Amino acid sequence: MSVAEWVALNQIQRWTDMTPAQLADAMGMTRGAISKVLDKLQEKKWISRATSAEDNRVQFLSLTPQGKRALPDLASIADENDEHFFSALDADEQSTLQSLLSKLAELHRISNVPVD
Repeated sequence: MSVAEWVALNQIQRWTDMTPAQLADAMGMTRGAISKVLDKLQEKKWISRATSAEDNRVQFLSLTPQGKRALPDLASIADENDEHFFSALDADEQSTLQSLLSKLAELHRISNVPVD
């Protein structure tokens, strides 16, 4: 699973009636790039796309039952990866790193990249 797929799954879980365009904006990706990510998630049967009753050009994204079941295991793997990667830093150093990265993101107006 790619980082983009992981972030997309989390975003879809959190936002009811999310469209691919909204997801692309939230992740700072192009519509074409997000389409490829969504295709991969749909191939894995973790998301579904439903066409809007009001406008057949609009699709709504949602997690499938398989996607909902996979999410806790994927979250655990992500937590283990974070622990492995950041364990070289103590709690104060991790806090400092978070603060410095946030400062750089604010300075360079990087606000549309999900970090959770």
